[in-house]
Amino acid sequence: MMRDEQRYEDGGQHDGAMRLLELHDYFLQARAIQLAAELGIADLLADGPQSVGHLAAATSTDRDALHRLLRTLTGCGIFAGTASGDYELTAMGAHLRRDHPRSVRSFMVLGGTFVGVFVDAMHSLRTGNATFSQTYGEPLFSHLRHHPDRQSLFDAAMADLSRLESDAVLNTYDFTRARTIVDVGGGDGSLLSAILLRYREARGVIFDQPHVAAAADNGIVASGLTGRCTFAAGDFFESVRPGGDLYLLKSIVHDWPDEQALTILRNCRRAMGPHGRLLLIERVLPANDAPHPSKTMDFAMLVLLGGRERTGDEYAALCGQAGLRLDRVIGTSTPSSILEVYPA
Repeated sequence: MMRDEQRYEDGGQHDGAMRLLELHDYFLQARAIQLAAELGIADLLADGPQSVGHLAAATSTDRDALHRLLRTLTGCGIFAGTASGDYELTAMGAHLRRDHPRSVRSFMVLGGTFVGVFVDAMHSLRTGNATFSQTYGEPLFSHLRHHPDRQSLFDAAMADLSRLESDAVLNTYDFTRARTIVDVGGGDGSLLSAILLRYREARGVIFDQPHVAAAADNGIVASGLTGRCTFAAGDFFESVRPGGDLYLLKSIVHDWPDEQALTILRNCRRAMGPHGRLLLIERVLPANDAPHPSKTMDFAMLVLLGGRERTGDEYAALCGQAGLRLDRVIGTSTPSSILEVYPA
């Protein structure tokens, strides 16, 4: 038995079949992370190691079952065992805490909430359409409007991603020339707030649907930006708030098939005037078969929304149809790129 274990650890059995089994296990590991996030294990370990018994009591779980979950995630580097048999957080696992400045807890919980959509994903392969309506009876964004608790979770998850990407965007792109920035579909304004806090001469507008107003207003107040940032309600499929010299579309275009994406881009073109700029912050598919996180996200967008990730050439063509010109694609330290767009 020991010889077999050693041979496996040394990689001697890692042929194609074993690699496929490992890849398949990633789904189970992802589900384990989602469960740990939902239970708030990382928050319980914030002050130091805890016994399995204490964690089980605090989370109303079975002690042995929880131990097996923790053991699984210890193997993934999220928790660590101590000499006394307790468990503690690793530096990676700390990002599952609610109060971590780079927390991804809400995103993990959101993934677990809608995991059933991916179980049903054969529908997307058969039809080319989103699976979400098949599973829940209505499209994702309609579902969120009808379930305020899930809308709040979705908003928090998107804020998780914005916090991670904000530093990368700010460290990559110079916003010095911007005076009025309109964040189209800006949610709670996480990205726009980060930009305005660094560039004190700029002002901003968060443009999004009315139900986002409270979260956006709270974010403006919390960031100390009252007077420099406002919220404007609207629907980017109908029109976009005019008056900006710089427009942002972060992780918006990939939500939609080409027809709807073109509508959004055309409305931005009408709003921005002849001398404006538009920044698309999106994952850009490589034109080759090289591994890239955008390819996994592309499949997710199909299943969830019927949207898609695009190559640089595809974005250029889409912009051209909207009366815009893609000037350059700027990579960042995250999987997302900044696409700088001007009126054609």
